Amino acid sequence: MSPPRSECGEHHCITCGDDGVAMTVARIDGQRGLALCADDQGERQAVETALVEPVSSGDRLLVHAGTAIAVLER
Repeated sequence: MSPPRSECGEHHCITCGDDGVAMTVARIDGQRGLALCADDQGERQAVETALVEPVSSGDRLLVHAGTAIAVLER
C-alpha cells in the first residue's frame, strides 16, 4: 500500500504553503549561480539556479523564495 500523495496544486509549496511563481530567464550569471528572471507582469528579480542547472536564457522556471525549484519549459 502506497503512502497518500499530497493533493497540492502544481505551483504550491507543501513545506511552507506558499505558491511558486513562473518566471522567464532573461540573463545568466553562471559564476554566482544566479539568473535575472522576469514574471508574467515584467517584474524582475535575481534567482538562485543551483537546483535546476543548467539554465539558458528563455527557460521558464518555477521560483519560490528567490530559488528556482523546477524547470517548467526549456
